[in-house]
Amino acid sequence: MRKQFIIAFIFSITAFSFAQKKELKAAEKAIKNQNYVEAKAALSQAEGLMSAMDEKSKEKFYFLNGQALYAGGEGSSQDIEAAIDNLGKVKNGYKAEIATIKQNMVNNFLTKGNTAYESENYNEASSYFEHAYKTNKKDTVYLYYAAATAVTVPDYDRALVLYDELKKLGYTGIAEQFYAVGKEDGEEELFPNKGLRDIAVKQGTHIKPTDKKSESKKAEIVKNVALIYVSTGDNEKAIAAMKDARAESPDDVNLILTEANVHFKMGNTEKFKSLLEEATKMDPNNPELQYNLGVVAAESNDIESAKSYYKKAIELDPNFINAYINMAAVILGEEEGLIEEMNGLGSSAADDKRYDELKEERQQLYRDAIPFLSKALEMDAGSVSAATTLMNIYSVLGETDKYKEMKAKVDSMKE
Repeated sequence: MRKQFIIAFIFSITAFSFAQKKELKAAEKAIKNQNYVEAKAALSQAEGLMSAMDEKSKEKFYFLNGQALYAGGEGSSQDIEAAIDNLGKVKNGYKAEIATIKQNMVNNFLTKGNTAYESENYNEASSYFEHAYKTNKKDTVYLYYAAATAVTVPDYDRALVLYDELKKLGYTGIAEQFYAVGKEDGEEELFPNKGLRDIAVKQGTHIKPTDKKSESKKAEIVKNVALIYVSTGDNEKAIAAMKDARAESPDDVNLILTEANVHFKMGNTEKFKSLLEEATKMDPNNPELQYNLGVVAAESNDIESAKSYYKKAIELDPNFINAYINMAAVILGEEEGLIEEMNGLGSSAADDKRYDELKEERQQLYRDAIPFLSKALEMDAGSVSAATTLMNIYSVLGETDKYKEMKAKVDSMKE
């Protein structure tokens, strides 16, 4: 009985081995004929026999399964992920073949990724760039492309995962760049690689070859992470990320402004103001900064400072329409105190005199606001609010002709 059992067991192993080889051979033939559906079916049968496979057969299975799942570039995103994983499991054999397959895969992914990007299909582009990175993890730039395009989708959750991996890898994006000056136009030209640059110099079409380092992407990565947190409303993480970003790029005015806006959203007005002042010192000729400081000053009821900031913004950018509108609003806002005092006066001779003084001050505010409102209306002829305010001012000042002219303008806007 024991002898019969041993013979039967050996026969069973032989049958398993035969089945394995048969299915793997069928899959190999199907792949050569680009019949990937048939190949996957054969490999599905072989997978059920994996426990009995030797290491050599397992490696062949992973090698073939990777190709079948990739399907010549037509596999689904999920299948492509599995294909990359399968090829990665081949540790000993098929090194030359896999190197060729992976290079073809990377080229295919980049071609499709670029096409998708140019078509503004950023989600698909990001996926292809990530596939390219996973196929050859030495090319970390593809992971950077995947993260950047994920932001454009926008798919912030995925972008954060990709950026986090870049940070863990210590990715900087710094790379050797190869330049030479064209003899005909005298312009410096960037070449894809050193070999092509050297050939151009040797052929005499270019001169003065130079090697340079590209700028680091590290600050950009940290900045984008912070901006993602800002966009998703996670203010605390945004502030922490901003701190990292500014440590990487302390002279980036836009980073300071971004951090300032986060604090503004959080209601930290004083911090918002101090950051704007810091940015203004770094970039004193930036009208946007002067304007924002004017907004903060106005909200803090610091009227004179607000006027000063708006005036500076207008000097730096004579076409800054919002600065004109806000300047007029600050000026007209001063009449509230005058009206309050006027309403509180009695009927004595002294009160009547004070009333007349306050009335003149109020009318002067209107006169001071007119140039700013007129300029705003000149730049935006469809501004109903500017036209209506001017109409009311002319009415109070008794300038009948200008009132009628502005009223006609307002009426035509409302038609």
